[in-house]
Amino acid sequence: MSGAASSPDVLSTRALVARRGTRDVLHDVTFALRAGEAVALVGPNAAGKSTLMRVLAGLLPPAAGDVLLLDRPLARWDRDARARTVALVAPDEDAPPLLTVEERVRLGRFPHRGPFRPFDASDRDAVERALARTGTLALRARRLATLSAGERQLAALARGLAQEPRVLLLDEPGAHLDVGHQLQLFRVLDEVCAEGVAVMAVVHDLQRAADWARRMLLLAEGRLAADGAPGAVLGGEACARAFGVAIRPHPIAGLPHALYSFEAPP
Repeated sequence: MSGAASSPDVLSTRALVARRGTRDVLHDVTFALRAGEAVALVGPNAAGKSTLMRVLAGLLPPAAGDVLLLDRPLARWDRDARARTVALVAPDEDAPPLLTVEERVRLGRFPHRGPFRPFDASDRDAVERALARTGTLALRARRLATLSAGERQLAALARGLAQEPRVLLLDEPGAHLDVGHQLQLFRVLDEVCAEGVAVMAVVHDLQRAADWARRMLLLAEGRLAADGAPGAVLGGEACARAFGVAIRPHPIAGLPHALYSFEAPP
C-alpha cells in the first residue's frame, strides 16, 4: 500500500452533485482513488456517505459533474463491465433468503459469466477464495434466512470479493460484526489492497478508521471537508466542526481518540 500514491487513478469524481428527490445531497465533490489505496470515508449521519457510494457504484446517476472509471465516464460503461470492475457491499443488502451462502457468493461471478453460461474452474476458484477469506466456508450450505446479521454481512463481503473488482466499495462493512470479525474483515481488506485493488469503506468508528486506513475522506453536509492522512483529518478543525468533538492523541499509545465536548448550558 505504500506505493498507492504513485499508482494510477482507477475511480475519480469531478465537481460531483447528487440529488435525492428535489434536494441536493452531495455538492461539488472532487477526489480520486488510486490502485491499492485503503481509504476510509467518514462523516456524521446524513452527510451523504451512502449516497456517494451509490453514485460511485453506478446505482444513482449524478445530477451534475462526472464519475470516471479508469478515465472513462461511468455512464459509458455497460452494466456487466462496470460490475466486473466495481463492487459495492452494503449493509443489509437484499438477497433471496432461500439462497445458500455459496449461491449468494456465486452471484458475484455473474458479471463475468452471465446467468446462463456454466461456471468454469476460474469461477469456482474465485468463489472458494472469497469463502475462505471471509471465514464463511463452514456456512456455504446454510440458507441466508438462517444466518445472523453478522454472518449475512460476511456473505455479502464474500460476494463482493468473488467479483474480483478493481475497486471495492463498502458501506459500513463492520455493521453487525463483533470485534473479532471486524479485525478479520479489515485484515482481508489489507490483503485486497496489497493485490492492487482500491478499497474505500464507510467507517463510523473513527478509531477503527484511523487504525486501518492510509487516507481518510471527511464528508460534512454533502461536501468534502477534508482529505488526507487519518491523523491530519481527525485532528483538523473540519472534523471538530462536523462531529462536535475534539480529537487528541491517545495518552498511552499515541493513537487518535475522540473526546466529546459539550457547550455549557446557559
